[in-house]
Amino acid sequence: MSNIASLLQASLQPASRKQAEQQLHALASQQGFLAHLLTLILDGSYDHSTRLAGGIYLKNISKLRWEEDDAPLPEADKTALRSQLVPAMIALSDPTVKAIRAQIAESVALIAELDFPAKWTDLIDQLILSLSKTDYSINVGVLQTAHSIFNQWRAQVRSDELFTEINFVLSRFMQPFLDLSNQTATILLSSPAPPNIAIVTQAQIILVDIFYDFTCQDLPPGIEDAHDSFFAPQTGLFQRFMSWDPAELRSDPDETQPSLPAQLKTKIFEIGELYIKLFPDQLSRSPAVEGFVQSVWELIGSNKLPGVADDSLVSQSLRFISTAIRSGYYKSLFSSRDTIASLVQGVIIPNIGLRDHEMEQFEDEPLEFIRLDLAFGGSASEVATRRQAAADVLQALVSSGYQTEATEIVGTWITSGLQQYNSNPAQNWKAKDSAIYLLTAVATEASTTQHGVTSTNALVDVVKFFSEHVYQDLQAPAGSIHEILYVDAIRFLLTFRNQLTRNQLLSVLPLLVRHLNADHYVTYTYAAITIDRILSIKKGTQLLFSQADIHDLAADLLNALLNKIEAAGPPEKVAENDHLMKCAMRIIVTARQTLTPVYQQVLQRLVTILGIIAKNPSNPNFDQYIFESISALLRFIVGGTPSTLPMFEQTLFGPFTFILQQDIDQYIPYVFQILAQMLEAHSTGVPSEYRSLLPFLLTPTCWQQKGSIPGLVKLLKAFLARDAAEMVKTGQITAVLAVIQQRLIPSKINDGWGFELLQSVVQHVPPAQLKQYFKAVVMTLLTRMQTSKTDKYVYLFSHFLLFTMAVNVDGLGPDYVISAIEEIQAQLWSQVLVNFVIPQVPKMPHKDRKVAAVGLIRMLTQSRIMLTPPSTQSWHPAFVSVIKLFSEPQYLAKSKDEEQNTGITEIDFEEQTAGYQAAYSRLAAADGAPVDPVAYVRDPQDFLGQALVKADPRVRGLLATGDEKVVQPFVQALVASGYAIQ
Repeated sequence: MSNIASLLQASLQPASRKQAEQQLHALASQQGFLAHLLTLILDGSYDHSTRLAGGIYLKNISKLRWEEDDAPLPEADKTALRSQLVPAMIALSDPTVKAIRAQIAESVALIAELDFPAKWTDLIDQLILSLSKTDYSINVGVLQTAHSIFNQWRAQVRSDELFTEINFVLSRFMQPFLDLSNQTATILLSSPAPPNIAIVTQAQIILVDIFYDFTCQDLPPGIEDAHDSFFAPQTGLFQRFMSWDPAELRSDPDETQPSLPAQLKTKIFEIGELYIKLFPDQLSRSPAVEGFVQSVWELIGSNKLPGVADDSLVSQSLRFISTAIRSGYYKSLFSSRDTIASLVQGVIIPNIGLRDHEMEQFEDEPLEFIRLDLAFGGSASEVATRRQAAADVLQALVSSGYQTEATEIVGTWITSGLQQYNSNPAQNWKAKDSAIYLLTAVATEASTTQHGVTSTNALVDVVKFFSEHVYQDLQAPAGSIHEILYVDAIRFLLTFRNQLTRNQLLSVLPLLVRHLNADHYVTYTYAAITIDRILSIKKGTQLLFSQADIHDLAADLLNALLNKIEAAGPPEKVAENDHLMKCAMRIIVTARQTLTPVYQQVLQRLVTILGIIAKNPSNPNFDQYIFESISALLRFIVGGTPSTLPMFEQTLFGPFTFILQQDIDQYIPYVFQILAQMLEAHSTGVPSEYRSLLPFLLTPTCWQQKGSIPGLVKLLKAFLARDAAEMVKTGQITAVLAVIQQRLIPSKINDGWGFELLQSVVQHVPPAQLKQYFKAVVMTLLTRMQTSKTDKYVYLFSHFLLFTMAVNVDGLGPDYVISAIEEIQAQLWSQVLVNFVIPQVPKMPHKDRKVAAVGLIRMLTQSRIMLTPPSTQSWHPAFVSVIKLFSEPQYLAKSKDEEQNTGITEIDFEEQTAGYQAAYSRLAAADGAPVDPVAYVRDPQDFLGQALVKADPRVRGLLATGDEKVVQPFVQALVASGYAIQ
């Protein structure tokens, strides 16, 4: 334990990071580690960087290992840490250790998410007892910690469990919260200002955050009773803070960070927005909204707050106006033409233009410019720019019944902007930029990030505007107009891609290829984003564009994209622009076999790029897209021309071996999936270079990283399907079963992968050779059922038993499974069947119902044990469960959409949040269409009829004594269909 500090220091150096982290990981499960770590964090004799690294490590333990199955943290250590964290927060009240305190606050929140209130009942009491009447440095720490716990409620779905927790907190924290809110506001709003005004204001800001936390799900009685003290016009705290602007807290006009009063007002507008959405009746008790609207005019009307520091406040106050308009409760406030005209002139127009700092960002931080520009409609106050928030007010007017007035008033501004531009294009390019932005806003009725504009304002002809004013910029020679106008033209195309016809979109693709070769970062990146989104358009479940559409362009498109990626230089610059890599992936997925003539060059370039970024993995999205590109190229080229497989193996084995040897853990999950994909492409046998990899794949270290497990399972399944006999001969099957029994089945996270691998073992290892291991495997499954049963596990266990009975493998009948269970304990099978399997059958998801039906049918008609008393007692309930499956026959057949939609059309990472040590980064291109393990059965009902005809006479005897209301009508229907059962 004595070298924790030196290990933390070593973890900050790239050269020693990995080794230090491994040693810390091993230490963490030792008794006393957490206490040592916290002591170090609090010890001022260590330097700040070591203490901060300790704080971050504690936070990561709380996030990744608090409920770990493998190498768990000692329970006594966890209990001790829970009791020490709040005092630690208080000890870190000094502003100089704010960054360390933030890590501890996050640790509290992460542990509370798992343990509060059940295992941490005194947490809230600890926080309340720590609040101080006078020391606001302590109060800020306590409130920050409280907010980090309550903040999680905002994103949660309503449930009894959630409201139990909220009510538990409110019953203790509400009164201290209201008292401290009143005390803090009184201090700030009285004159003269207190000497510690900054720290008191910070406390007030967090109190407003907690107010939001308390009201984000429902209106607590305590806050409802105190409504007027917060919302009353003139006298309410929120209203009084709107005009509060103490000289001591005013910031420099060139400052870019919001002042404390601006932060406070922004949070109050967020609460106003929340109340309009959730509690409009409560707001209508007094003219609170009218007061807020008046505050917006006074604060930001006619561009009164032009500074960058006020961007969040202006954006949030505009969003408050948008929400009020959309709610429909305040028609009297916004419906007059004069009000709309003054809204446009006083609030929208001053905020719609590009500002100087945005132009600087366009040149110096292009990726940040793109990120903000694409975040239109984002809900977090720090995301939406002023122009987006202003455009949103306009869209609110258009979609709330004021489109005639809004379109007409804005139309004059658009016309005027275009005229200004035409009078002097070089000088007045900003006028056209604003006109296009206004037109985009007024034309949009509904849109999503993924699909662009989905419905437009009927009074605006988007296609006409495109052909008259935008298309010319799209085809303008490089350098002939301002760079922003190229971006505007491409963005217009991106936004209104659904409004253009297929042929119109095809005609602009060559122009976008030209823009991919542009010099400016934003221009070529926007071109890539637009190509990607155009090629992703679907009509129903089908993609609009196919390989024939980009046959002639694909090679040029890929060449332009890879040129830009390769030219970026160092690894982190190469990997920073994931938009380019995503577009390359989309082209490979769309072009498919079209790329066969150039696949070798493309593959080699992708591998070269991979070699560069592997030196310093820094962008999970880029990683996902490059591996997806390699996987898709492999899938389509080898699928069309199997003889190309050796070339893929030759090119990829070297870099993949390097990744495994260097233990680049971010890439290993992808490598396993693509190795599996290549091995699956061999219809029979396993080449020696794969076979030499197998001993490594079965070592415990391989299975330690959670993210690798699904890829490893996929790879081992490919080995089993082709090489099970050899694996039995070399004893490697024992190692596979050891992984299943010791690492996967006992884990609540990985048990599903354990069953998937076990199903493959059962399917491919000859039953006679599996027999010696099978009883021990079943013992493992039953032990887990006894010690830590979960709903998911009961389902997986039941499905596995039915799967093993259903698959068509010589020597593997229902009695193979049943006798193994009966050997453990007589009559145990009947208990398992009645208590677990039968209740799970109706819960089986669509994809597993056919397997369940076939497994049950074989058990009922082929098992000798089931026909021997006393097992016969469970025969009838099992037969009734089959009848119930057939009463919903749609569950036994796949829909056409599902068949067509497998695999590649599902590649869409729009909402994916890739992350290192993510549970699993699946490669969609590596997933083939699902295989039906009972494909030998075409129609399960016919299979049942035939099985009953051929069955042992005892089966007919059991049928005859079946339930008159359920079994008899079903049997009669089978007889009527021609099955000679009776």
